[in-house]
Amino acid sequence: MGVPIVQAPVRDVTEEEIAHYREHGWARLPGLVDPGFVAGLRDRALERLAARREAFRNSFVDQAFGQDRDIAEHDEAFRALALSPGLGRNATRLLLGVQNVRLQVTNLLIKEPEDGNGHGATVFHQDFPWMPMDRSAMLTIWLALDDVSADMGTLRFYDRSHLYGPLGRSFVREGDDALSQHPWLKDLEVSPPIDMAPGDATVHSALVIHGAPANRRDRPRLSFTVTYFDAASLYTGAPYGQTDDLGLKVNEPFDHPLFPVVPTS
Repeated sequence: MGVPIVQAPVRDVTEEEIAHYREHGWARLPGLVDPGFVAGLRDRALERLAARREAFRNSFVDQAFGQDRDIAEHDEAFRALALSPGLGRNATRLLLGVQNVRLQVTNLLIKEPEDGNGHGATVFHQDFPWMPMDRSAMLTIWLALDDVSADMGTLRFYDRSHLYGPLGRSFVREGDDALSQHPWLKDLEVSPPIDMAPGDATVHSALVIHGAPANRRDRPRLSFTVTYFDAASLYTGAPYGQTDDLGLKVNEPFDHPLFPVVPTS
């Protein structure tokens, strides 16, 4: 499909990007992955999404975007990127005091244009309140697979909202987004709209409040996300679809093939 399955070409994050992430809960990472490699990922994404697009309307989440969950389990090129030493090294450097990270989940995302039977806005939410980990050292890298302008629905972040800890779940029922639950969040600054080229990325903490507007263009928004968490995290036993039937032991690490430790060199 045009993607050489070699070590994915990923640049190192800068000290300035690390400082911004830790202070604000998110950072912009332009040119994180080589555009040539990303072009191959885009071709693979279009082929897979064409076959699965009708399977994307099952929950409140699916009203905001379609997701091909665990894409790295099904496609070797996406797996090569998710488990690349470059991304593993970047994740450990961004997360304060973390020596190694595990892969939590990968997602191929599509946000169809709002017109017609497309997707709507992604409500503002945190990622961590759903998780069965005993610590919140977790981040998600959101990678543009194509030219994605701000009006196609790139992410927006409530600046420094990660400093307030877990604020509850969203995507449970209508009208339960983070802003409805916590109106004081509107006193925080919102990150500016971001235009992204193929290979550009954002990174955000699992505690930062984030969301995205609807796609107001005439073509789908394509992106890939990968989430990493502190490899020292312990399993709490909290109900979670990804982990409920894996036989994990409470208060022990996530030693399971679904959560490999990502190399850093």
